[in-house]
Amino acid sequence: MKASFKKYTLQFKQASGTSRGVYITRDSWFIFLNDGINTGIGECAPLPDLSIESPGKMSVKLLQVCEEISYFSQFPEELRAWPSIRFGLETALTDLRNGGQQILFPSAFTRGEKGIPINGLIWMGTPEFMKQQIRTKLDAGFRCIKMKIGALDFETEFELLKAIRAEFSAEEITLRVDANCAYSYQTALENLKRLSDLQIHSIEQPIATGRWNEMAELCRQSPVPIGLDEELIGILDQTEMKKLMETIRPAYLVLKPSLHGGFAGCEKWFELADQYKTGWWITSALESNIGLNAIAQWTFQLNARAEQGLGTGQLFTNNFDSPLEIEGDQLWFRPEKNWELQNLIKEEADDDF
Repeated sequence: MKASFKKYTLQFKQASGTSRGVYITRDSWFIFLNDGINTGIGECAPLPDLSIESPGKMSVKLLQVCEEISYFSQFPEELRAWPSIRFGLETALTDLRNGGQQILFPSAFTRGEKGIPINGLIWMGTPEFMKQQIRTKLDAGFRCIKMKIGALDFETEFELLKAIRAEFSAEEITLRVDANCAYSYQTALENLKRLSDLQIHSIEQPIATGRWNEMAELCRQSPVPIGLDEELIGILDQTEMKKLMETIRPAYLVLKPSLHGGFAGCEKWFELADQYKTGWWITSALESNIGLNAIAQWTFQLNARAEQGLGTGQLFTNNFDSPLEIEGDQLWFRPEKNWELQNLIKEEADDDF
């Protein structure tokens, strides 16, 4: 088996804002495994200032992985501190074992028989821009809206959510919010009490990470169920994972394979979620359609019931054409549509490799 990699820069169609900043581009690294007949592809997509990996060191580490591919393919846990590379390698190996056709987990999803319910994501921006996104998602048929909050003043964001709830009841539209650590502990509970008036389904990461006791107190008092997102990143030891769950007792876990060490890393959180009776859903982390495809196929075979966060593939101008398609509020795999990966595969060796 031969291994190589390539860096690729995805361009956002429009600036996408969170409370941590605005995304215009994002870098991904693709790892290729070739057995002489087929090529398996995996995507390694760390997020700057969020992943525990340094994007500036990705090429050096991937060079080592490719040179020692026999070792790392047998002992992927050695990449525990490189979760996106572990995800990319895990994906490429699974793809290769299945013939290199991007069918990693054959199912009713990959046969085009069933879709995956997803939430409609509302990015931060001006009130007018956010209103436009909300209307577009509602008109498209989304029944679960997830709005990123924390960049504007709370009153403005509250009014946007209030306008949705005035038009649609909680039975008609589920509202989730993602604060991306935007609130202080002092203001979080007051904000959560007001949000509960709008029958908000859940809030992700209301305060900064690392404040386990404060987060635990919020989870205990909040009338809005709290999901942990950023809080889970970098928690790699099984004992520490259990300690976090025991201390905080969140209502939900928001899991991203690129940030938690691939499918194997997420499955460790599933075990704890079962133990502590905690809900969860899967979210992509701004991968291209290659990473999104792998996450979607894996998610489907988990029999997840809640709406998943898998709608980010349409954000880029230079994504790869794929069988993935959003229709209404579901992500579908259309097997009659082809992948367009020839340019990527043809130049698969990275300039630095």
